[in-house]
Amino acid sequence: MSKITFLGAGSTVFAKKILGDCMLIPALQEFEIALFDIDPVRLNDSENMMNNLKHSLGSGCRVKAYSERKEALRGAKYVINAVQVGGYDPCTITDFEIPKRYGLRQTIGDTLGIGGIFRNLRTIPVMLDFAADMQEVCPDALFLNYTNPMAVLTNVMLTYGGVKAVGLCHSVQVCVPRAFEKLGMDSTGVQWKIAGINHMAWLLEVSKDGVDLYPEMKRIAQKMQQEKHDDMVRFEMMLKFGYFVTESSKHSAEYHPYFIKKSYPELIERYNIPLDDYPRTCRSQIEGWATMREELVNNKKLEHRRTHEYAPLIFEAMETGVPVKIGGNVMNTGLIPNLPKEACVEVPCIVDRNGVLPTYVGNLPPQCAALNRTNINTQLLTIEAAVTHKKEHIYHAAMLDPHTAAELSMDDIVSLCDDMIEAHGDWLPRFQ
Repeated sequence: MSKITFLGAGSTVFAKKILGDCMLIPALQEFEIALFDIDPVRLNDSENMMNNLKHSLGSGCRVKAYSERKEALRGAKYVINAVQVGGYDPCTITDFEIPKRYGLRQTIGDTLGIGGIFRNLRTIPVMLDFAADMQEVCPDALFLNYTNPMAVLTNVMLTYGGVKAVGLCHSVQVCVPRAFEKLGMDSTGVQWKIAGINHMAWLLEVSKDGVDLYPEMKRIAQKMQQEKHDDMVRFEMMLKFGYFVTESSKHSAEYHPYFIKKSYPELIERYNIPLDDYPRTCRSQIEGWATMREELVNNKKLEHRRTHEYAPLIFEAMETGVPVKIGGNVMNTGLIPNLPKEACVEVPCIVDRNGVLPTYVGNLPPQCAALNRTNINTQLLTIEAAVTHKKEHIYHAAMLDPHTAAELSMDDIVSLCDDMIEAHGDWLPRFQ
C-alpha cells in the first residue's frame, strides 16, 4: 500500500483540508494516510477526525497514527510537512517581545526579519532530521513543504537535505481572485502569470481576452488609497513599483523599510498596519480550539468539499498523469536569471507522472528583482548561519534585513540577536 505521510498532523484544521481532499481523489483510494505529531493529544484528535471523515466520505484510504517519526515515514511516496517548531509559547512570544524592547515592531514575523530569522534557525535542524530519516526509509519520496519561512526551509531541504522537495504556499492561487474582489473587478476568465520569491512573487501579467487589466487595477487602487482598507501596503507598492505582489499587506509591511518606522509613527495609521497581528491570531486560535475541536474531532458526520490546495493536486497529477499547473518553490536553476542561482524562487510548475517540473520565467522587471534580492540576502545569510553554526552570520542576516536595518544601529542589531539567542536557549543549536 502506498503511503502519504503528514508531519505536524496535530494541525488538525489544515490536515482536514489537505487529507480530506486526498480522500476524495479516486487515484488515492488505496493509499495509507500516515499521521505523525510530537503532541500525542493533538495526534489522537487528528486521527479521530480523519477516521470520522473517512467514514462520512466513504473513502478507501487507510488512516494510521504513528508515535515514531521514522516509522511514519517508512515507505512513504509523499511527505507533507506542516510543523511549527517552538509554537506560540514560548518561541513566537520571544520572536515579538524581545525585538519590541529595541523598538522593533513586527506584524507576522514568520518569513523575514528577526522573527523569520530565528524561526528558521530553530526549524532548520528539525528539517534536516526529517531529511536524514527520509534518506534512510523513503529515499524516493517527494517532500512537500508548507512550513514557513518557506523559501529558506525549502532551499535547505533541496541544497542540504538530499531529498526531492517543493515548497507550497497559498498566496499564488488566491492572489488574483482576492485582489479583484477587493478592487470590485470580475476575475472570471482572467489569465495571469506570477513569479518571484515566496511571499514576494509578482503578478507579472494579468489580462482578459487579450486586454491588459493593470491600468484598471491601478486606477481603482489609486482611488481606494484615499480611505483606509486592509490592503493599503500592497496597493501602495503596486502604485510605486508597478506590480502587485502575492502576499498580504500585513506580511508585506515588514519585508520593506518603508512602512513600520519609529521615526514616522503616522505611517502605521496611514497604511492601516496591524502590528503584532500574528500573536493575536495565535491567541485567538488557541482560545477557539475547544469549540472547534468538538466540531471536528467528535463529529461523526463530518463533511468535506474539495479545496484548491496544491498538495492533493500534485498527488493526483503524479498518479494519473493528467497534468496540472501550480505555483511551486524550487531552486533557481536559471528560471529567473536576474535572481541569484543560490535562491529558492516561486515559479509556475507543471506536474505529471514525471513529478514537479518548473518552467522558465525569464528576467523579472528590474525593480521587482531588486526588491526580491533585498530579501534573498537575509535568506542566504540565515542559511549560512544554520549550516556553519557561526553566530556572525546571524548578525549578518539581521543587518541585511531591510526593516531591521532601517530601524536599528549595527550595535543594537548585534545586541538584539544575542538576546534572542539567549532567550531561545535549547530551541537553537549552539553557535560559535
